[in-house]
Amino acid sequence: MLHAGPSAPLADLPKTFDFVGEEQEIYDRHASTSIIVHMLSCSMPPPNVTGRLHMGHAMFVTLQDIMARFNRMRGRPTLWLPGTDHAGIATQMVVEKMLAAEGQSRLGLGRAAFEERVWAWKREYGDFITGQMRRLGASCDWSRERFTLDSQLSAAVREAFVRLHEKGLVYRGSYMVNWSPNLQTAVSDLEVDYTEDPGTLYFFRYPVAGGGGEHLPVATTRPETILGDTAVAVHPEDERYKHLVGRECEVPMSGGRRIPIIADTYVDREFGTGALKITPGHDPNDYEIGKEAGLVIKQEPYTMRVPRSQRGGEVVEPLVREQWFVRMQPLAEPALEAVANGTIRILPERFQKTYNMWLENIRDWCISRQLWWGHRIPVWYVFPDEASAEASLDGRSGDFVVARSDDEALVQARQQHGEGVALRQETDVLDTWFSSGLWPFSTLGWPDEAAPDLARFYPTTVMETGHDILFFWVARMIMMGIEFTGRAPFSTVFLHGLVRDGQGRKMSKSLGNVVDPVEVIGEYGTDALRFTLATGTTAGQDLNLSMDRVVGSRNLTNKLWNAGKFLQMALGQAGPAYAEAAAAADFSRPESLAELSLSERWILSSLHQVVDRVTAAHERLEFGETGRAFYDFFWSQYADWYIESAKTRLYGADADAAASTRAVLVYTFRTLLALAHPIMPFVTERLWQTLPLAQGAERQQLIGAPWPSHAGAIDETAITQYQARLAWLDPHKSLALQATVGAIRNARAEYNVELGRRIAARVTVASADLRAALDAELDVLCSLAKLDRAQACLRPRTFPPAPHFQIQIISCPHVMVSEPLAEAPSGSGTIVLVVGEGLEVLLPMAGLFDVTKEVARLNKQREKLEKDLAGVAGRMANRKFMDNAPPAVVADTLRQKEEAEQKVAAILEKVQQMSQLAA
Repeated sequence: MLHAGPSAPLADLPKTFDFVGEEQEIYDRHASTSIIVHMLSCSMPPPNVTGRLHMGHAMFVTLQDIMARFNRMRGRPTLWLPGTDHAGIATQMVVEKMLAAEGQSRLGLGRAAFEERVWAWKREYGDFITGQMRRLGASCDWSRERFTLDSQLSAAVREAFVRLHEKGLVYRGSYMVNWSPNLQTAVSDLEVDYTEDPGTLYFFRYPVAGGGGEHLPVATTRPETILGDTAVAVHPEDERYKHLVGRECEVPMSGGRRIPIIADTYVDREFGTGALKITPGHDPNDYEIGKEAGLVIKQEPYTMRVPRSQRGGEVVEPLVREQWFVRMQPLAEPALEAVANGTIRILPERFQKTYNMWLENIRDWCISRQLWWGHRIPVWYVFPDEASAEASLDGRSGDFVVARSDDEALVQARQQHGEGVALRQETDVLDTWFSSGLWPFSTLGWPDEAAPDLARFYPTTVMETGHDILFFWVARMIMMGIEFTGRAPFSTVFLHGLVRDGQGRKMSKSLGNVVDPVEVIGEYGTDALRFTLATGTTAGQDLNLSMDRVVGSRNLTNKLWNAGKFLQMALGQAGPAYAEAAAAADFSRPESLAELSLSERWILSSLHQVVDRVTAAHERLEFGETGRAFYDFFWSQYADWYIESAKTRLYGADADAAASTRAVLVYTFRTLLALAHPIMPFVTERLWQTLPLAQGAERQQLIGAPWPSHAGAIDETAITQYQARLAWLDPHKSLALQATVGAIRNARAEYNVELGRRIAARVTVASADLRAALDAELDVLCSLAKLDRAQACLRPRTFPPAPHFQIQIISCPHVMVSEPLAEAPSGSGTIVLVVGEGLEVLLPMAGLFDVTKEVARLNKQREKLEKDLAGVAGRMANRKFMDNAPPAVVADTLRQKEEAEQKVAAILEKVQQMSQLAA
């Protein structure tokens, strides 16, 4: 059990929760305590070490923290392992920009000095993102924090590369890759985005060799690549060019260099001229030469689908280069099977089809990156001697060895090529996603099969991340996990959606719609942001984040705080001994409800239903449902109803009733704080520390408290008797206390009864059991509906109502006026609220409102409506308007006229009713 110190007198809560001053203190207190009980295990998607907290981070931190806190409270051994990614391209770009500002470059520094500068940057700024995640409440096991370039993880990367090479799954080859000119490195297919940009389609003449002046027209968007052409391809069934297949043509501006004309079904006959030039290289000066040579036919505007690097945004060039690759098909097949046979479940399930499609059509993975920051590829090129190595321009040779270290590489090279060899390690580094693919097991000690954490926590339980990196990361982790451990790395993949702005647009600096979570936290508090993200989450669906939703969540924290202040005040007035007695009460068993009032049996039974609902939603990873279930019960049932009804007993003359109510208040509020804690950890922890303790108990922290449970303590009869069940949906169910209060409140609102005015009422009930239950709650009814207790009574209904006419009132289906009550003042009518079958409320009109003032108010509304109606009628009488206006405008005008006529008719009817009531 976790303790926060000895029991102390309850200090008065301030007016509001100071989230700015207290959240960090609460988090530090949690972090300094052994909150991790080392079987849920979850690896945090490692954010880039260069990063700042954005809404995508805020989403995954919130959802994963909810899982971690819930499972700890359930008593399950839980590991949430944090870490960061070295982010090869992004980090190198940051440091190179710093160097440029100093008038330096990485080439000027040299590799070793540059790497030291990057490590220095990481030591100074690398913890910034994790500090912000702490601010968001991430209750990770920070003692196990990992970095993808840590020595142990680096050893795992080398081991994985060596094993893949030994199986023939890693190879070096020359293929077309995506070349980033700005970054001067290859990037994978998944790191290329496409944009539609305006461009030009250029048409050139390619003279056919020996063709007597015949030429092949070729269209291209890249004339600068012409000198690198190696062939021209046409579709084999294209009648225009069939006769040219197998011949040669001359490359424009090349001095007569000839290239073959080939046939390939890849060619799109509808694009350009239907002849496609094949270009593995290019030169930017080609087009100007072509214009001078007179070989340009024409040029046309053309919208191009342009590949761009995700990192730098520059146009990516298709280029043939020698790179290191991983053969993916042998790795993809077991990954497909793991999902097909149910070993791994993907939520939402629709993404399984996308996952399958990608893996079934997967291409080999280019893992080389021409960078200096990252895991250097563990390949050493072998030279006969040091002189030949020094003479090599790129440090590469045809012979190489793959090894785990320099020493191992030297041993292998000497065994294969003799003692005098010289080695040079590959200068390229591995794609960052290679090391990230090992994350679920490399962080637990792999390749050491005896590592305690690996044995205890692998496979992990849940992988929660954004659906946008299903291929970048999730699929690669599955492939790598099965390949190197023989087991899938997790059993469930939960994919959350992207966080967009309030209009549904992707957040971007160019649109100026980026919402900074740190700023939101500073203004509204962490709990408000977390609750908004959690309740807006549905697996795989994007969330449109508006500040109105965050404000609503902030209002919830305020409501929770005010409920805590009320409880503290009620307990403080009773005294420490009574507060301790209240804290000792346990209502989790059915027999504990037997002697309680209807209100108390209702609130406790409803509470236990919500415990079941929230628990089940957590187990299904339905994060939004957990928050909504808590919100609905706390706000609508506990705060708006039970607290108000509890006041009649707390401050009444019956000491036993007051004691029972205090105990129920404490038990219910304690349970509610526990239910809300995974989503709202700060305000709930702060309020938890204000709750009274049973005599001799030690105060514990909520983060380590047990999850609420009960042994079937749900009284369905109490719920039926108390809770509103709408009569027009289920006319055979009696509406009870809530519905009665609601009907009276609606009538008061309909007739503008002053808020503080106490009114008379008679409630008639046909059922003896229900009448007895409501009679016990008459004080509560009077308090909630603002009835005059001296003029309120509950009687059996022994007569059928004799309605004179009906009045429609909001949320109450039938409101009728019957014969005046005997005790009502002369000339006063009575409103009869038919709440449900056998349950009615009779409200004497005298004292409800001033009929003269009410009629005047209604007539003023009618006059305004009639003025609006005259304007609408005038437009409809205008023949020109009706003939020329769009059909939608005409239909809308007709709708306005009908609505205004209906409102005027309703007011006239109501004025007539008022006159009859006053007669």
